[in-house]
Amino acid sequence: MVHGKGSLTRIQQPSCRISTFPRRVSVKTTQLDEVDRQLLHALMMAPRASFRQLAGVLEVSDQTIARRFRRLAETSGLRVFGLVNGQRAGWVDWLVRLQAAPGSAQRIADTLAQRPDTRWVRLYSGGTEIVCTVQVRSPEQRNALFLQGLPGSRHVTAITAQSILHVFTPVAYAGYARALSPGQLAALREVDAEPALLPSETAPPPGTDSAWVTPGATVLRDADDPLLAELARDGRAPVAELAAATHWHESSVRRRIEELRRAGLLYFDLDLDDALLGVSVNVMLWLKIEPACLDAAGRAVAGHPEIPFAAATTGPTNLAVSAVFRDTRQLYGYLTTRLADLPGLQSVESAPIIGTVKRVGRPPAGA
Repeated sequence: MVHGKGSLTRIQQPSCRISTFPRRVSVKTTQLDEVDRQLLHALMMAPRASFRQLAGVLEVSDQTIARRFRRLAETSGLRVFGLVNGQRAGWVDWLVRLQAAPGSAQRIADTLAQRPDTRWVRLYSGGTEIVCTVQVRSPEQRNALFLQGLPGSRHVTAITAQSILHVFTPVAYAGYARALSPGQLAALREVDAEPALLPSETAPPPGTDSAWVTPGATVLRDADDPLLAELARDGRAPVAELAAATHWHESSVRRRIEELRRAGLLYFDLDLDDALLGVSVNVMLWLKIEPACLDAAGRAVAGHPEIPFAAATTGPTNLAVSAVFRDTRQLYGYLTTRLADLPGLQSVESAPIIGTVKRVGRPPAGA
């Protein structure tokens, strides 16, 4: 989700955020009817619900749902994918900002996008700034990354790395896609309910040796890799296909997905062209908040419908926010009203996103 959350999509992340590649001939927002909008909202809330279950909630035929899904997939890149919640697994996400000499940012961003540990790679601010999200699984990987792994060419003029300390935004970000009634949302919870998370203390904290994990806690295993890889490719893959890929029994696949979701280790996100929802302005906001107000400010901004992702970070700014708007007029109104009213706000730096080279859950073009 920076991110975002999208993949409107979050680093824990939000999904349905921003389209990764050059846009297809897309369905315009005005061409989306009520069923289209309800289907998008339903997929955000119940990503693995069957077409028949979705059709029952939306009160249309399952053939209609299947046809709409295929059309949106073909015209706007709609897809569902599964992701590991790195923070819950004890991994650490970093926001890395690189300043580049004019004319060199695209090449550097392309190099970063090929790395398996980068999740988002975006171009900002006139094409001279790159921001990427890097997921680090151990202190050794962190040291190797920052001491040796990042681009060190003379075209990189500055690097700043900020560790993500806490994500305020929820995994399921509906934003501009909200179209379901309270009754429909309740019905979706019945057919594909997001499992109630176990207490965080049952998952190993960052850096915890496996010998110190609470007995009975659900943790990631090497044997999960084929399952997670298939879900990252297609979060709606049928259980039979997942069973064939993992060489597990179908009941084992269902049980393991449930265990990982309940432990907060696995979540599902939605990817589609953000223009489909009328979004034309994507901005990263770097906020400096008084420490005593950081939690309150983070929770407040996470409740704003324009915000797919908000997280507390280390560094000179301590609240990183990804925001989406229909136009610059809406952005101006937001900056001068609700954002300005955040408790403890000391400064704001805004950086428009001009391109996405890689997004979470999808490999870069040409990979």
